[in-house]
Amino acid sequence: MSDHTITLPSAEQFDSKGTGRLGFAAAILGVIGLIVAAIYGFRAFHHPELARQFAFSWLFGFLFFFTIIGGSLFWIIIHHATDAAWSVVVRRQMENLASLMPYLALFFIPLVIFRTTIWSWLSVDPAHDPIFASKTWYFYPVIGGVEIPLFWIRSALYFFIFSFFALTFRSHSAAQDATGDIKHSLKMRTKSYRALPLFALSITFAGIDWIMALNYKWYSTMWGVYIFAGAALSSMAVLILVITGLKRMGHLSVVNLEHYHVMGKFLLVFSIFWAYIGFSQYMLIWYANIPEETEYFLVRNTESWNTLNIFLVIGHFFIPFLMLLFRFIKKVPVVLSAISIWILCMHFLDLYIIVLPNIHPAGFAPHILDLICPITIGSFLVLAFLYEVGKRSLFPARDPRLVESLKLSN
Repeated sequence: MSDHTITLPSAEQFDSKGTGRLGFAAAILGVIGLIVAAIYGFRAFHHPELARQFAFSWLFGFLFFFTIIGGSLFWIIIHHATDAAWSVVVRRQMENLASLMPYLALFFIPLVIFRTTIWSWLSVDPAHDPIFASKTWYFYPVIGGVEIPLFWIRSALYFFIFSFFALTFRSHSAAQDATGDIKHSLKMRTKSYRALPLFALSITFAGIDWIMALNYKWYSTMWGVYIFAGAALSSMAVLILVITGLKRMGHLSVVNLEHYHVMGKFLLVFSIFWAYIGFSQYMLIWYANIPEETEYFLVRNTESWNTLNIFLVIGHFFIPFLMLLFRFIKKVPVVLSAISIWILCMHFLDLYIIVLPNIHPAGFAPHILDLICPITIGSFLVLAFLYEVGKRSLFPARDPRLVESLKLSN
């Protein structure tokens, strides 16, 4: 594709100058966090209450980053499935974020070690629990007298599907940088049609297996969509922060205020979508008043959890919604970045309210592990991201839609 009004920019490599302090801080925090987490983890083997706290705090931290990384893959798939032009110049950072999934899989190991502490149904005898007995076909079906661990098979499949497509899209994108061959764009578009339903199924069932099954007696037909809404919103917020950080370091001059405007609009849209799904789930469960459904909200409407829930609704929806309604705000990178940080804090709170009431049903009971665990996981993921971002150009320099992206106008 040629255009006489715009000179195509050359591929831009990441300059690690200025990130030394960030990498050093991430390494120090990661090592300290890992040591502290290991100490608590070993002590937990002899203290059941500490084991529950460590296991659920680690699960909370793991889910926070899983949703962000999984959401990044969603934006890549949508980019290729719709043959979008606006996102060409920011797509490489989506690819770098999504490619962290294999690294994140390593942090699933502590959850396997403390599996019976997290998922109580693993130690439940179906003969003594008719509710669980009716669901064994999903978790651990018996076929021909052999117990099949479907729960763990599915968990491995989630990591495989997310990692496979993330690395496949990144590989084609990098190959196009080298050859300029349009066939890579066509292949990525074709693969996106296969990836989209697999992504939808994976994030839905991951939400069911890893989160809903914390209380195997509870269920919600909208749970998968609720988890997806938070993943898409939080990943877009992280993308904005990454792009802004790179621009402050003198990179990505190809990204202009029009691109920020589009990303800001997606923040607005998914803030509304998250609120819509959350309200719909609450309303349907409240209206039906089925005991197996209402117990989730009964706990979270108790004492201090109720206060946090009210704050979540205001902070996760009303505040971003009212701010992002204004067009000019979406074109001010500093303000949009501040809103993105706020949204990530609300996503953090959202997952905290989802996970921690399982061990503190009486009310909010913060523990140092609630910060140590996510900081530990996040620090190592930051190091992995800094490593990945330097391996290839910061944007797809030979994408056929690059000129369209550079000429973006809203």
